[in-house]
Amino acid sequence: MIEDVKVTINSKEESVPRGITLLQLSKEYQKDYRFPIILASVNNVYKELSYVVNDPCGITFYDLNSKIGNRAHIAGLTFLLVVAVKEIFGLDANVYVMHSLDKGIYIKTSFPLTETILKTIARKMLKLVEMDLAITKVSVDRISAIHYFESINDLAKARIMKYNTNTYITLYRLSNYYNYFYGQMPPSTASLKEFKLTYVDDSGFVLQFPTEYSHNQIKAYTHHPNMFKVFKECREWTKLMKIETIADLNDVVSRGKIADLIRIDETLQSNRLLSVARKIVDNKKDKKIILLAGPSSSGKTTTTTKLCMYLKSFGLNPKMISMDDYFVDRDKTPLNEKGERDYEAFEAVDNKLLTKQINELLEGKIVLAPVYNFKEGVKEFVKELKLDKDDVLLIEGIHALNPKVLNEIPAKNKYKIYLSALTELNIDSHNRFPTTDNRLLRRIIRDNRTRGYNVVDTLKVWSNVRSGEEKYIFPYQDEADTTINTALIYELGVLKTYVEPLLYSVDEDSIYYEDAKRLLNILRLILPIPSESIPDDSIIREFIGGSCYHS
Repeated sequence: MIEDVKVTINSKEESVPRGITLLQLSKEYQKDYRFPIILASVNNVYKELSYVVNDPCGITFYDLNSKIGNRAHIAGLTFLLVVAVKEIFGLDANVYVMHSLDKGIYIKTSFPLTETILKTIARKMLKLVEMDLAITKVSVDRISAIHYFESINDLAKARIMKYNTNTYITLYRLSNYYNYFYGQMPPSTASLKEFKLTYVDDSGFVLQFPTEYSHNQIKAYTHHPNMFKVFKECREWTKLMKIETIADLNDVVSRGKIADLIRIDETLQSNRLLSVARKIVDNKKDKKIILLAGPSSSGKTTTTTKLCMYLKSFGLNPKMISMDDYFVDRDKTPLNEKGERDYEAFEAVDNKLLTKQINELLEGKIVLAPVYNFKEGVKEFVKELKLDKDDVLLIEGIHALNPKVLNEIPAKNKYKIYLSALTELNIDSHNRFPTTDNRLLRRIIRDNRTRGYNVVDTLKVWSNVRSGEEKYIFPYQDEADTTINTALIYELGVLKTYVEPLLYSVDEDSIYYEDAKRLLNILRLILPIPSESIPDDSIIREFIGGSCYHS
């Protein structure tokens, strides 16, 4: 007779047969979910649905309407896509996961792409979904895995395996194909029907899927030409330097050439900023207002400071204004859906006053600008400002690119800059290092160094930070006249050195343990890079310390 074990499932206590799988248990709870259940956590540890329940535990199920479920869904879709392409075009055909683009992921192909071919791939994927093929784990020795990936022309994955020191590794199997992913997988293809392939050009397309930021819908694709152009320039640069994946960066480190790469990359970063400064100088008669915005930990402070220095070198006199100083008084701050003051809402900024004072400055008048007293929650008018002939005004803030900001100021007088750390390296062909994770690592390090926060402190607020970015920053990126990528090709190796010990401090019983573990799992394949060769004016110094611009 099979014994029962007591478990708590989604906060509900019940007895279940010992040896039952999470997949079997999930069927009883599927009615409570909009999408197929694809993953679970057991005592705060993420488990695939093949996991067997033998002991009392707490279980929570997830569909793609959750961060972890969404990650598993994307990984499953990627594997499904790879298998579909190989079954249509043969083993040598491949797709390359590049970067995020409008709530989706831009995918490059190893073959010329047409809209007709893309529709064929989509139909093949749907057919595999209908077949309800199992996605299973297989443990193999590392050398055999390397040989397998070489045999199917997935050289990037074969090369990164060199830096995996485990004797045996876990691959995923779908149909007759194997792959390696950094995270959990759905139980079968049946749960992967929520996707859309959108043609972009003859070498790539966007894989779209529901996300928590699109209200779990697949919305019509919006192309972002500025962002796409910057990513394309980054790809051309990494290709020129022959550093397109983490394995390539590791090779540079192991050959003792990292100092040279740091110098080259820092020079490139300076040239990017110098180019922007020249555009402003060439239009200095009209472009008096420079507006800068970007998501958290994109290096706004260092970039803005360096831009000011470049402008000064051309004879201009930049003056800084922070939109934070134009907050409405605290008692007038709008409330969010939780009844809390929403300091990120557009209405939290006194745009009327900001516009009035900017107009007066453009007219040559002297204004008494505010400095916000965050302790008292009021503006204090103590900062005298005047724009002379060679002066330009730099305004930095979360809403700087919102067209409602300074909407009464003529467009000819404004120059808008969007900043973001657009990660230039991926792990391999099918595993990217998300830009969001890059910024999160930066923030964890800076929060710990400057505020004394531990990793959990940062992770607690990160979801709110991300929600604010999705609502107030990303929708307006196309308003920018130029986009500056603040990511450095070498920075992941440097960030690893600082962030890895911090991530290990997260306790196993913490609800954030799996987040820390996921980041550690990726970082373990990256060789550490010392900071000695990094100049004191580097963007990365804003996070790791040692910056000549700020503590």
